[in-house]
Amino acid sequence: MSALDAAEILNRARAAGTVVPGFNIPYLPMMGPVVQALRDTDSFGLIAVARLEWEKFESRSLEAVAAEYGRVADARHTRLHLDHVPVIDEDNLTVDFEGIIARAIDAGYQSVMIDGSRLPLAGNVACTRTVAGMAHAAGIPVEAELGAVMGHEAGPLPPYEELFASGRGFTDPEEAGAFVRQTGVDWLSVAVGNVHGAISAARKNETKLAARLNVEHLRRIADRTRVPLVLHGGTGIPKPCILDAIRNGIAKLNIATAIRQPYEALKAQSVPKARQAVYDQVVTIVRDELNIEGNARLIRAALPVATGCAPCTVSHEPLTMNH
Repeated sequence: MSALDAAEILNRARAAGTVVPGFNIPYLPMMGPVVQALRDTDSFGLIAVARLEWEKFESRSLEAVAAEYGRVADARHTRLHLDHVPVIDEDNLTVDFEGIIARAIDAGYQSVMIDGSRLPLAGNVACTRTVAGMAHAAGIPVEAELGAVMGHEAGPLPPYEELFASGRGFTDPEEAGAFVRQTGVDWLSVAVGNVHGAISAARKNETKLAARLNVEHLRRIADRTRVPLVLHGGTGIPKPCILDAIRNGIAKLNIATAIRQPYEALKAQSVPKARQAVYDQVVTIVRDELNIEGNARLIRAALPVATGCAPCTVSHEPLTMNH
């Protein structure tokens, strides 16, 4: 496993019918318990940080996250992923996305995500193609988003049932196929009913909306893209929906709210108790919600499937572990 790069890991997960969870780290002390839980369940996951998590929470910087990852990483069970780097952020501000991606590559991130989903389609294609060129030159895969996975914006969401019934913001399957071909993106984040957890100070402690997924729509996207698909906003989606999505193209599942809120509930009282809560929650997610305990062995044994674009072929050296 330690010799496989992140692109190969997701390709093998897709071939094996399993999923790689991406656990977001808004507070640096959360990282160690996540890695330990993945090790103890013999499962594989990505340790992820998004720009908003060093801007609006306490992960400090992408370099600080990389340094902590270097201290606790286990190459048999983890890789380091740069999550959402928006072109236009949740506050409608323009972001120096190329500069952030370049910093992440320099810091040793093993996959990156560019999010041009707030742009018109042509702009999303152009920005994603630029980042794919940067990432592939460094030998790492790139994720992009097409469609509107809502939830990070300030203010209330429109009524969820109205969104779901109308398909508003859903990823268009035909556009998705063309997007993958035109950009060379390795993984595609899609909108099929999923929503992000709220991050505003006024709403971040709220119980996350119980979303569901249009799996038939997801299947059409998978048929037209033939790359590993990503589901953001995994917290709160019923287990049958999640498992059905994994059978129909989802190879990476982002999880943030489910581990952030238990940490935040206890951190003022006791950081060790907060860290234990994160560990317990990750074990529960792996064993009881995703049914992926032991999937590191499955991924190691699986043969990759063909994807819509050339795979990343550069292997990464295992990180030095310090447990």
